[in-house]
Amino acid sequence: MSDVTRLSAAELAEQLGRGDVTSVEVTQAHLDRIAAVDPAIHAFLHVSSDEALATAADVDARRAAGEPLHALAGVPIAVKDVVVTKDIPTTAGSKILDGWIPPYDATLVTRLRQAGLPILGKTNMDEFAMGSSTEHSAYGPTRNPWDETRIPGGSGGGSAAAVAAFEAPLAIGTDTGGSIRQPAAVTGSVGVKPTYGGVSRYGLIAMASSLDQAGPVTRSVLDSALLHELIGGHDPRDSTSIPESLPELVAAARGGDVAGMRLGVVSQLSGDGYEPGVKARFDDALALLADAGAEIVEVSCPSFDYALDAYYLIMPSEASSNLARFDGMRFGARTLPDEGPVTAERVMAATRGAGFGPEVKRRIMLGTYALSAGYYDAYYGSAQKVRTLIQRDFAAAFDKVDVLVSPTSPTTAFELGAKLDDPMAMYLNDVATIPANLAGVPGISLPSGLSSDGLPAGFQILGPAKADDRLYRVGSVLERLLEQQWGGPLLAQAPTLEVA
Repeated sequence: MSDVTRLSAAELAEQLGRGDVTSVEVTQAHLDRIAAVDPAIHAFLHVSSDEALATAADVDARRAAGEPLHALAGVPIAVKDVVVTKDIPTTAGSKILDGWIPPYDATLVTRLRQAGLPILGKTNMDEFAMGSSTEHSAYGPTRNPWDETRIPGGSGGGSAAAVAAFEAPLAIGTDTGGSIRQPAAVTGSVGVKPTYGGVSRYGLIAMASSLDQAGPVTRSVLDSALLHELIGGHDPRDSTSIPESLPELVAAARGGDVAGMRLGVVSQLSGDGYEPGVKARFDDALALLADAGAEIVEVSCPSFDYALDAYYLIMPSEASSNLARFDGMRFGARTLPDEGPVTAERVMAATRGAGFGPEVKRRIMLGTYALSAGYYDAYYGSAQKVRTLIQRDFAAAFDKVDVLVSPTSPTTAFELGAKLDDPMAMYLNDVATIPANLAGVPGISLPSGLSSDGLPAGFQILGPAKADDRLYRVGSVLERLLEQQWGGPLLAQAPTLEVA
């Protein structure tokens, strides 16, 4: 049997369907890979070996009996630890949820189980998805498989690193300001933020409810389309879920064509602050798309200049409200006060003091201040007005072009610890991804090549709301053209990891 951990999910699905390999063999190969490399990478917080193998054995038995199965049945998957999983520990990367085992599944997890995807385990993340480097996890940082001294992006660095290190062919991430797309960019993987409401948020531990969106992390555009179609669609348990059916995403990925399409280059997302190597790979990719028949148009979205400021008022404001539920009374850890009477208020204070990390406390205080009497209109209210202007910029741009494009992140992966003492420098990593969350539009990041430092850079495509198929149509063409140049997927060029 060849090394099945190097195959894409679509290739694995074909081999499973032909009977060339069993799901138990595939799942065990990935569990072995996790045991070998995860001590160095730390992509996983919890590995659910027994449950994954049981699911795999069940799928193999059903396939042998001739039952009709989902296209991805038997292909293992990793799930970000902010997604609730029944009987599997869920911490959101925080000590305040240490030891909590949920009694129910998120809707997207229910759909994964029904389709027969073995869940390998839960992936590391910045605490409550607050961060751009996975250094704010209470359980220690994840390392980038391309260079273990560097960050894998955040907050979904665990999911991206698991896919890039060949520990899982598929993973689930969540994207509040770029937490799927930015980690994908710096690890050479593919990440998709669907249209807001396109994938159910029921069972996601909320950070900022109007911004959070779950989506795929994979090694190819087609794999993302397959997973997106599986987890997406209406869910009556989520009041923000879109009632209409998803567009045909897999068909778009299989039949991509950019001839006659108009691609808008956002002038505000490609200027100062972008590393020359990142910009060069973006320009190279743009030239390939132009040669394939796309028309390249420069587009100005002037309100994007204020997106970062608006985001860092809206997001902490919603987080300060959402995280109030973690009080030491209902979930996870409970800390008693060191001295004095044990009252409910004092237990809450002691639990939150011990359970929340410094970045979470910073954002709760910022959000509480922005929502306080006397400052609400000046800060939160103004930020919401900027959000409306950004939505209007997107609408005006999509009147002229089919999709917008930009580099996904202004830099490649930086060194661990380099920006921990400078929150603003850390926040700037999401400058190109945040506008999509504020407007609720979909976005994809796929590899555009290696920058001058030998690390991956990402190419971002943004589409109108509910037109997620356009991301796959353009992304699949660019992926094919780039891989013809590289002689295969970019991840094939990643350094070989030391095996424990």
